Amino acid sequence: MKKGLLIVVEGIDGAGKTTHARRTVRWLREKGIKAHYTFEPTRGAIGRILEEMASRRRVDVRVEALLFAADRIDHLNRIIKPLLETGYVVVSDRYVHSSIAYQSVTVGDQRWVEELNKFAEKPDLVILLDVDPEIGLRRIKGRKARFERIEILKRVREKYLELAEREGFKVVDANREVEEVFEDVKGLVKGFLEEKEVL
Repeated sequence: MKKGLLIVVEGIDGAGKTTHARRTVRWLREKGIKAHYTFEPTRGAIGRILEEMASRRRVDVRVEALLFAADRIDHLNRIIKPLLETGYVVVSDRYVHSSIAYQSVTVGDQRWVEELNKFAEKPDLVILLDVDPEIGLRRIKGRKARFERIEILKRVREKYLELAEREGFKVVDANREVEEVFEDVKGLVKGFLEEKEVL
């Protein structure tokens, strides 16, 4: 039986996922809770292939979707499940809903993407950092990747908001300053852990 908890921080590029996932882990550790930060795509063997593909001009988006799903199962088996079994709160910077939001836009078949990812462990809490794509792109100026185009990010954001409504994510306005956003993130995590009698 799972002892730990899986918290996922989602959002489009430039939403602040890495910042807030890392800060959440630091805050949890200060509270005396065993917490671990992780992210997707990973730096494992499959994640490294995805990283190399990100710089290509042309990529078969179906192959990419398959690789993201494979990287996720590997991530679960190597990192997430062993930590959950030993009672950690695992905070993941991206997870299964990133695939559903991004790959369903690029591939054009959400049901297929969901089927690919059906074996992914269900997260205990998902926090969606919702940011205007133009603000997100300004924050990551200088980085180059295929997904970081305004027209794609607008569609991905819409998909995330649909998923949030369907699956009950906690949505945080991430257009604001870092401290304001983190107060909301921290409040959601605190309330969730109190409900689970962890805090």
